[in-house]
Amino acid sequence: MKKKFKLKDFFNSLRVRIAALILVLGVVPCTIFAFSFMAVYEKRSVDSDVTELVAKGQVLNKQIISSGYLNQHESELVDDQIEMLSKSYSGRIMVVDDTLTIVKDTFQADEGKTIIWGNVVKAFQDKTTSLYDDENNYLVVTIPIKAEGDDTVLGVLVLNKDMNYIDTNLEYFQSLSIILLIILYVLMIVVAVVFSYRFVRPLHKFGRAVSDVDRGISQELVEVEDYTETKELSEQMNSLLNRMRVVDESRQEFVSNVSHELKTPLTSMKVLADSLNGQEDVPVELYREFMADIGDEIERETKIINDLLSMVKLDKAEATLNISPVNMNELIELVLKRLKPIAEKQHVELLFESFRPVIAEVDEVKITLAITNLVENGIKYNKEGGWVHVSLNSDHQYCYLKVEDSGMGIPQESIEHIFERFYRVDKSHSREIGGTGLGLAITRGAVSLHRGDIKVHSVEGEGTMFDVRFPLNYISKEARV
Repeated sequence: MKKKFKLKDFFNSLRVRIAALILVLGVVPCTIFAFSFMAVYEKRSVDSDVTELVAKGQVLNKQIISSGYLNQHESELVDDQIEMLSKSYSGRIMVVDDTLTIVKDTFQADEGKTIIWGNVVKAFQDKTTSLYDDENNYLVVTIPIKAEGDDTVLGVLVLNKDMNYIDTNLEYFQSLSIILLIILYVLMIVVAVVFSYRFVRPLHKFGRAVSDVDRGISQELVEVEDYTETKELSEQMNSLLNRMRVVDESRQEFVSNVSHELKTPLTSMKVLADSLNGQEDVPVELYREFMADIGDEIERETKIINDLLSMVKLDKAEATLNISPVNMNELIELVLKRLKPIAEKQHVELLFESFRPVIAEVDEVKITLAITNLVENGIKYNKEGGWVHVSLNSDHQYCYLKVEDSGMGIPQESIEHIFERFYRVDKSHSREIGGTGLGLAITRGAVSLHRGDIKVHSVEGEGTMFDVRFPLNYISKEARV
């Protein structure tokens, strides 16, 4: 079925976000640079013109002072220099004497008039000033006129320059920038699309490989080593797949074994019942023997069903826990009392050592189930004349329970799997003693629900020791958060 296109999914796509990031990192700086360049160009042009006008004004200043132009108001050489400079800048030059009277105006519009302008006044205070009007495109520089070595300001030189060339150049640069930016945008879009596809391609490859495994198309491990991250993901996924395959194989084996275990007692009961029904005048002794056998088979069937039900209950939410203060010493003594007949039958000695009274907040039913499974395993997988030692201790925070036996032990290669569901170390022996492969999984589940942990130490042929630790005061998930 074709997946429906969603705009939200499109924008949440990693490929789209990578492409957008590349565009932002490429386009934004270039755009800022283009506009900044024009602003910098305008400022640098104005600064350069001011410097040039001041330099020209200084030269003109010397000629005005040496010729006595401010007093005589006539000097052909000075007039020619002023007119030439005015034409070269397409502007206007005025000479103002110390009475603020304009003695020379290249526009011949204001000669003889008095000028009162802030920049002229500042020039009489021996300050060179400049004014750039970007709206009307002109630059005005005022330069004090004074003799060399004398700080007395005798007049002011006002130089006005036409700055239309800046607008002309800016329009050219702007047109060129727009063309270049359009080309750049197109290139960046292409680069963003290509690179985003290349960046995301390993993830799609990873997804297809996982999908193929999920649909059963491929049994190969996922191998996407384009990036360090995809390599790590592949390794983690392969580890998960391997565990899932192990669990699936164990589950299939469990289903087969449980089917056999459930069927065998039923078959035995049917055979025994048919034998009784097929005979007339069955002796009481034989009748009792057959009924006892049927009872054993029913008990065996019940054990398998109870283990399955316990596993299902442990899979339920934490809310199913019934937490209450429990005397752990009395609880363990009760468990050992119940299991004592089984131990005596196996000729296994049960020992209990308590270092101090221990009260813990636990679900009594589930923690009892966990302890029972550990002790019962120690009895069943033990040797004749062996022992099972249970010890109880605590500190201010945790309860410590240790169950040690002198049994057959666990092979090193099996230790890391014994808490997995449906896993059995010795399948033939487990079947003989009625094991279902769920006992230790149930135990670990019960301990985990109490925020505890369980560890195992074993030497094959010498025995096994389980260390259990859980908090004395139960802490729920909500309280921990």
